[in-house]
Amino acid sequence: MKISILKNVLNESIQHVSKAISSRTTIPILGGIKLDVTHQGVTLTASDTDISIQSFIPVEDDNKTIVQVEQPGSVVLPAKFFVEIIKKLPSQEVQMEVKEQFQTFISSGATEIQMVGLDPEEFPVLPDIEGNQTISIPGALLKNMIRQTVFAISTQETTPILTGVLWNLENDDLKFTATDRHRLATRSAHLEGTEEVKFSNVVIAGKTLNELSKIVPDQNALVDIVVADNQVLFKLDRVLFYSRILDGIYPDTSRIIPTSYKTELVLDTKKLSESIDRAYLLSREEKTNIVRLQTMENGGIEISSSSSELGKVREELDVIDFKGEPLRISFNSKYMLDVLKIVESEQLMIAFTGMMSPIILKPMDDSQSSYIILPYRTTN
Repeated sequence: MKISILKNVLNESIQHVSKAISSRTTIPILGGIKLDVTHQGVTLTASDTDISIQSFIPVEDDNKTIVQVEQPGSVVLPAKFFVEIIKKLPSQEVQMEVKEQFQTFISSGATEIQMVGLDPEEFPVLPDIEGNQTISIPGALLKNMIRQTVFAISTQETTPILTGVLWNLENDDLKFTATDRHRLATRSAHLEGTEEVKFSNVVIAGKTLNELSKIVPDQNALVDIVVADNQVLFKLDRVLFYSRILDGIYPDTSRIIPTSYKTELVLDTKKLSESIDRAYLLSREEKTNIVRLQTMENGGIEISSSSSELGKVREELDVIDFKGEPLRISFNSKYMLDVLKIVESEQLMIAFTGMMSPIILKPMDDSQSSYIILPYRTTN
């Protein structure tokens, strides 16, 4: 194998695929990035068995030569060193040559590097995914749906299925659900042209979706998603992102979502967020994060928290709208702030069915999102 390639294009591809490399792998070959060179271009691949990412660099793009191929071939190079060294090379052009025993020589400007390569035949073969269950979604929408749900996944590996986000598609409606049993986030979107595609119980690990989100461009370019029995493939321009579907059945969360409320409040999202953030500073010191919210006779609400060492904080907030019964409720302020950070609506509805019933949060100008936080039982 012998090529000359533009450094910035090679580096961009390396950054994409390196997101699939685990630092904890016990299989040496998985600590590397595989390069396959043909006369059409260079394909880079990395995998940790849960996710695999492949990036293609064409020989030419927009009539500009990116890669000059002198001799096709393949090699696997240790990612830890390869990722860092390419970024730091002095010249805009990089020459690479693989000789006997996969010894790889990289030169750029006056810099010459010799790397010990590995046999590409030992690298795992990527799954072959059939394309009968395919949907397309704008990249910006996909990133938003991930951001507005992934924060609610469980971090406890004891229940692996809850470390992922549930995907369901039916009647053109794609729905994401995430819960850690203390809170729940849902986000839906209507997709045109998916009438014949339907799937349920597709659960993708939250950390995988976070990595995917870093690669998806912010523009509205479409991302094609292919769903198979135990794998999902995301196609983004010249990048293929494979993810394993988590094993197990996701719990039915529909039963915990109330359809009628005893109390409804509409509040200014920013003011509520700032108020709870101040109360959180004290509740955090108690290691409980407990903040209290109660309705007041004047129609407003009171936000309060206390610390046995630091004191108390109490604040009154005006309410835009109030319906129903008076209420006093306690909740985990960090969970509430996690929701408020990702709500884009200026106004938020908070609804309750009672002191120990789920707290419902709904952005006023976004009917596609809803959030639930379970309250705390407190003695005062």
